[in-house]
Amino acid sequence: MNHVLELKGKRFVQASKQGSRNGISMNSKKVVTIEQLLRLIDKLYQIKEFWQHEKRPFQGVLISVNYNKIVAKSNRIAGLLKGKDSNFAIVGAKFNTEKSKHIITYFVDISDLDNSINLLSKSCEVLKAKFKDGITQSIFKNDELFKTIKFEKFGLPKTTFKQVIADVSYIDDFEVEMAVPQLKQSIITLFDTGMDTKSLFKNIGIDILSSRILDKQTVFLDENQLKLLFEKAPYLVSMATVDLAELSPEDFIQEYQKNMITIPSPGIEPTIGVIDTLFDKNVYFSEWVDYHDMVDNSIPKNQNDYRHGTAVSSIIVDGARLNPWLNDGCGRFRVRHFGVAVGSQFSSFTIVKQIKSIIANNSDIKVWNISLGSNQEINDNFISAEAATLDQIQYENDVIFVVAGTNKPNENIVKIGSPADSINSMVVNAVTKSGLSTKYARKGLALSFFAKPDVSYYGGSEEQYIQVCEPLGAAYVAGTSFAAPWIARKLSYLIDVLGLSREVAKALIIDAARSWNESPTPEEVALYGHGVVPIRIEDIVQTPDDEIKFLVSDVSEKWNTYNYSFPVPLKDDKYPYVARATMCYFPICDRTQGVDYTNTELNLHFGRIKDDGKLNEINNDKQNQDDTLNTEKSYLLEGDARDKFRKWDNVKYVSEVPKGTNKSKRSYKNKNWGMEIKTNNRLDPKDGVGIRFGVVVTLKEIHGVNRIDEFIKNCNLSGWLVNTVDIKTRIDIHEKLNEEIEFQ
Repeated sequence: MNHVLELKGKRFVQASKQGSRNGISMNSKKVVTIEQLLRLIDKLYQIKEFWQHEKRPFQGVLISVNYNKIVAKSNRIAGLLKGKDSNFAIVGAKFNTEKSKHIITYFVDISDLDNSINLLSKSCEVLKAKFKDGITQSIFKNDELFKTIKFEKFGLPKTTFKQVIADVSYIDDFEVEMAVPQLKQSIITLFDTGMDTKSLFKNIGIDILSSRILDKQTVFLDENQLKLLFEKAPYLVSMATVDLAELSPEDFIQEYQKNMITIPSPGIEPTIGVIDTLFDKNVYFSEWVDYHDMVDNSIPKNQNDYRHGTAVSSIIVDGARLNPWLNDGCGRFRVRHFGVAVGSQFSSFTIVKQIKSIIANNSDIKVWNISLGSNQEINDNFISAEAATLDQIQYENDVIFVVAGTNKPNENIVKIGSPADSINSMVVNAVTKSGLSTKYARKGLALSFFAKPDVSYYGGSEEQYIQVCEPLGAAYVAGTSFAAPWIARKLSYLIDVLGLSREVAKALIIDAARSWNESPTPEEVALYGHGVVPIRIEDIVQTPDDEIKFLVSDVSEKWNTYNYSFPVPLKDDKYPYVARATMCYFPICDRTQGVDYTNTELNLHFGRIKDDGKLNEINNDKQNQDDTLNTEKSYLLEGDARDKFRKWDNVKYVSEVPKGTNKSKRSYKNKNWGMEIKTNNRLDPKDGVGIRFGVVVTLKEIHGVNRIDEFIKNCNLSGWLVNTVDIKTRIDIHEKLNEEIEFQ
């Protein structure tokens, strides 16, 4: 077996974007007609009249644009509403019922409606005079035709007219969205109207406590407050979820045993944070657990409140001895356990506020396990408040959450529950000992697109249950709650013992789950994520003799972050390999943007360097090219970019597939391979600055030859520092770093 190699010492180069898309483009599948413009004008008049008669508690108006497709940022409104600043006025985004079109909500001034009506009216006059049959894309591109039109006669510059027509070609309709009333106490997220939350509610007639405000837009309302809000301002509600969540059930059997085994005292083992139900200090491994009870003393507690949390911590501390068939080679871990819930019911709003405080006060812990989850299904159009909080914490702090994929409370509940829709977290589903999906496992995806769960692991079933320690002794259990801690162990081992970054550690685990398999179907991704993670840690940090696996990590500062210095070994001036690469990063997310949740897109490009300096990419990705942005051949529709290349997903996996017909690849003048990380932002260009990424690259020799020594030599000659991820060596270093030195 070959060790995984960590390449350091040669920083990626940062480069700004050269040029941009030339001119304005309209939807090639649409004809813009006079009738369409008149209909949109009439709709804007109706919306203006609605807001003029509405006693709104804020300045400005909300308007939703129903687009006729899933639109890229470049195809959104740039002439109507606030013109080119319209993107900054977006306060929400969702898909239609069929998930085929965007519905984007804007917060604008009422004068912006007047300006849009005026622009549409003048454009309509141009159509009546010059384009009675409408404008197609071919007409739109006919510059000679447009030169003959005296636009000053219509009081409208040519560029403005073309931008309005382009806007209209992507628009189905304008609306004022009205939220469906919720009857139970709920977590409510409001559209951002620029007002202080307390003042906004005061204007509606609702007096809300500061403790009920989670962040600028998210609040917790009781039934009476909800009724008043939906009566007076239903258009303010962007998202609503019922708060009283139940723990997704463990679906376990019980076999209690007495006289549990003993355990040595903890030493320098890493600490994993656990946020769960209560922990029983009387269990045999309690010395390994630093317990903090966060539940109000006035709330009654019984024996059952300690079972789930104690069981989860037992896997993290001593799971390998309790379950020899799952001995991962990672040893034992200490736990800092925070009991935040009792029984089967809890307030997710309260827990979210506690998690923020817990992470802030325990910055020494990098890996956190959350095996709590809601029985309710996630929403297709927005991320849950709980998951959004986890995503924000992970963007702001160097931590990673491992979250259980949640279990079915009954056969009617199919989709995962919050916070398993957290995009930055590692979400874990459960499989049987045979590697098949369990009867209690629920399905992703999140926002109809993001691959959640991320991976699967063994969570127990009738075939083989998971042994845990509960307050009364040993028990045999099954559930996603008991799959997640095993992945937390692996992540902590990679990060705290082997010294890898969280980005690289996450990428390594996903890469190990995917291996060289063909691309999974959407149905398989919804159940298994990227696949089942190997049991042994060696199978993650080692690779077969015919493979070279290396890790790189850096920070994106500009549009193109690149490195053209990977000296892949040649054979007869050709490359006898198939290749794959996995990248992970932790972007800033914005829950108010609905389905357009991740603000930053890092796109991975990897391959040989052609004679023209461009990459011959292993997955033929045509996105983010410098000079071919406006050619029909290279242009990708937004929907296709999401489906084929996981655009906006924070996990990228690009791969060739080993087959008996694979041939060696030709080499070019530049004998190195290159990697480019292209950065795009939906809103603020600064969102993508400083985002760290980790990439795992695997090269498989098609003839079975071991070329790792040659690769190491080439890297050293090229100026790379090559560190071998050798478990024994890294453990020795870990022990040395944690030695207590006594001064005489």
